[in-house]
Amino acid sequence: MCMADSSFDIISKIDQMELDNAFNQCSREIATRFDFKNTDTKIEKIGLKILLESGTEERINAALDVLKDKLIKRNVSLKHLDASEPALSGKTYRISCDFKEGISTENAKKIAKFLKENGPKSLKTQIQGEELRVSSKSRDDLQTAIAQVKKETWDFAVQFTNYR
Repeated sequence: MCMADSSFDIISKIDQMELDNAFNQCSREIATRFDFKNTDTKIEKIGLKILLESGTEERINAALDVLKDKLIKRNVSLKHLDASEPALSGKTYRISCDFKEGISTENAKKIAKFLKENGPKSLKTQIQGEELRVSSKSRDDLQTAIAQVKKETWDFAVQFTNYR
């Protein structure tokens, strides 16, 4: 009798609810904090994009720091965040924050190569769209692989799902 392979997926996804919570907390803090009074500081969310606006460069950077702080508190990795430099438009400074999701094929190949070189020999990797499936006959090898991927520093956020 042959044992089926166990597997898990490596993904890079944003918990939308936590992103919304971080956005709402940031919005409230900007609205109530004394140092943001009369600076025309605003925050707006459109899909996976957050726009920050303010009258001064110093306040726009402070608003971005508040947003980052709220994201960290809600366990949304800052590796998802791609914030532009403050740009002056008329009398207003703007920062556009894009949120990146999914693992690009290039990044999936980096993880696969890393596991091939450093992980247990029994591992098999397969790129599926914006995620990477890792499978093996040994659950211990999968646990080892997860630990190694977590320990490594990637320039994108990674999560592990569908462990079976």
